[in-house]
Amino acid sequence: MYYSFPDNFWWGSASSALQTEGAREGETTWDHWFSREPNRFHNGVGPQQTSTFYEHWKTDIALLKQLNHNSFRTSISWARLIPDGIGEVNPQAVTFYNQVIDELLAQGITPFINLFHFDMPMAMQEIGGWENREVVAAYARYAQICFELFGDRVNHWFTFNEPIVPVEGGYLYDFHYPNVVDFRRAATVAYHTVLAHAEAVRAFRAGNHAGEIGIVLNLTPSYPRSQNPADLKAAHIADLMFNRSFLDPVLKGEYPQDLVALLKSYDQLPACQPGDSELIAQGKIDLLGINYYQPRRVKCRDSAVNPDAPFMPEWFFDSYEMPGRKMNPYRGWEIYEPGIYDILVNLRDNYANPRCFISENGMGVENEQRFIENGQINDQYRIDFISEHLKWLHKGISEGCHCLGYHMWTFIDNWSWCNAYKNRYGFVQLDLATQQRTIKKSGEWFAATAQNNGFTRE
Repeated sequence: MYYSFPDNFWWGSASSALQTEGAREGETTWDHWFSREPNRFHNGVGPQQTSTFYEHWKTDIALLKQLNHNSFRTSISWARLIPDGIGEVNPQAVTFYNQVIDELLAQGITPFINLFHFDMPMAMQEIGGWENREVVAAYARYAQICFELFGDRVNHWFTFNEPIVPVEGGYLYDFHYPNVVDFRRAATVAYHTVLAHAEAVRAFRAGNHAGEIGIVLNLTPSYPRSQNPADLKAAHIADLMFNRSFLDPVLKGEYPQDLVALLKSYDQLPACQPGDSELIAQGKIDLLGINYYQPRRVKCRDSAVNPDAPFMPEWFFDSYEMPGRKMNPYRGWEIYEPGIYDILVNLRDNYANPRCFISENGMGVENEQRFIENGQINDQYRIDFISEHLKWLHKGISEGCHCLGYHMWTFIDNWSWCNAYKNRYGFVQLDLATQQRTIKKSGEWFAATAQNNGFTRE
């Protein structure tokens, strides 16, 4: 069967400043954490050793063109542009980002620019990070500077990538700096991130900039083990905490009342100030980026909560390992292609069918060199992964969902937080020793799919 996509569909990939550019003038939380605890990073590889986009941006953009991208998302590094977060703008950074944006446009590739991808300037973290409203104000100023510097050429802006992840990683589950386990502080970080998003949206609108502004959320559909009321409630609470805590504010301009009531009953609500509700209502977006990798399967708890343990989301549900599920054994994640369709249908039916696109979807695989044939990685498994997700995406579009594109994570194998280069995601293989780039079989397949605006699949 041939799967054809709408005219002007966005075909491309996504990356981020911190994961590709390499060393920068301003220190981030990642640079700081790596200097203190390099053992927490796979093979001791830190954020200085990334895929050298800062040096190779021109040839890398030529590769994007070769892969028939018509769009590409990356981010601006707050710490590179304003090293201390609040002070002078770094002119070298302005030159670099101008060159990247101009070259993308020259190659016919539409730039999608994100403002924050986990890379908090360390100077801002030292005064509390997202726990401190001064950092919210500093971020709003940074966003406004970006709009003024680059807004004449960038028409697709995003305030945050996966804002729930620094909340989970930094303040609940100990996989990001500052390695705090404290739900109330986590809730404050999440709340202030929503305020920062809304401030940036307000600045964008006030500046009468061309184009549109949105946010990128990682949406993980919460599937209950069964239709038992206890399992349904568990899935509902997981959905409230991990999806709707950001989805509702940015699409509806308000928080779900049952989430507010739940946190209030456990005395976990963040401190609010007069005017916050009005600000959040002004943060409604034009475009939603959806990152989808895996589903969340949950069941009701089978055991009592330890009352002396820290308050956690898992007070309300347990993870459920569904028998027979398909797995990516390298990354340890379930592969469930219909999840991408379920996300789109939920947005269509419960959120007024917003303009959206798949901003990330991808498959990380360890030691891909074992699949080299005639000098090229034969990653047929990645082609199968993408095409099966695209089939479900196509079904959603055919049923009226307003999805405008598909971006793969990622373009070139890049550095990935604490995993460094353990799992590779790219269309293009990166040789760490030589920085040589080699297109994988999936890259050739994607180039053909983009060129044809569709593909054939049984």
